[in-house]
Amino acid sequence: MPKEPSHPWRQASKLDDLFLYHLARLMSSAGSMVVRMCEGGFGITRREWRLIGLLADQGPMQPSQLAEHAQLDRTRTSRTISTLIAKGLLQKQGIAGDGRQALVQLSAAGLALHAQLFPQVRQINQELLGDISDAELQLLSQMFTRIGARAALMQQQGDFPKAERRRGRLTPRPPPRDDAAR
Repeated sequence: MPKEPSHPWRQASKLDDLFLYHLARLMSSAGSMVVRMCEGGFGITRREWRLIGLLADQGPMQPSQLAEHAQLDRTRTSRTISTLIAKGLLQKQGIAGDGRQALVQLSAAGLALHAQLFPQVRQINQELLGDISDAELQLLSQMFTRIGARAALMQQQGDFPKAERRRGRLTPRPPPRDDAAR
């Protein structure tokens, strides 16, 4: 039996063959609808919406827990929390007996915003998946779970360089030296 040719995502030879590139394009096109709705209709960013949605789903939590759930670094999460507090959408309250710890939760205005925005985001989600059968969605969900687990393992085992960030800008790294060419 002849061997089936490998999918281009496995043997990428150009940018358009990369699985992650396709995911990024999907997020850019489909996600832009939600971003426009959040920013234009409700005056919040995508990151702010993520935190609001998580707090609506999970209830009050510590900022570090929120950062972990949102998969954001603590500094960005802290800035976003401060912005949401200033907008009156979040409240922060100390934990009894521990002056260093606090919980964040949605304010009444944050709950109201979520109640208005979530049905609209859910509608976009439903329309986006309109041509996909339930069986295909189940398979896709299983595949995403497996890919996510593989990504977490790779991240744990890998030694990926961190970007040097200064005042929100990446510091350029010099190109790798080719000592063999000397």
